[in-house]
Amino acid sequence: MARRTNYGFEKKQRELRKQKKNQEKAERRRREGAASSAPESGEVADKTPPESEPLDRG
Repeated sequence: MARRTNYGFEKKQRELRKQKKNQEKAERRRREGAASSAPESGEVADKTPPESEPLDRG
C-alpha cells in the first residue's frame, strides 16, 4: 500500500518556517532601528531648546 502524504504536517512545517523567518526579520529591524536611533560617537547631540519653549532674555 502506498504511503499517503501528510498534508497537515507539511502545512505545520511551512507555518513554522514562516514564523521563524518573520521573527528573524523583526529582530533584524529592531537591531537596525536601535543602531540608527543612537547617535554615533563622532556626532554631537543637539542641545538647543525646542521651538515651543521661549528663550529667557531678561
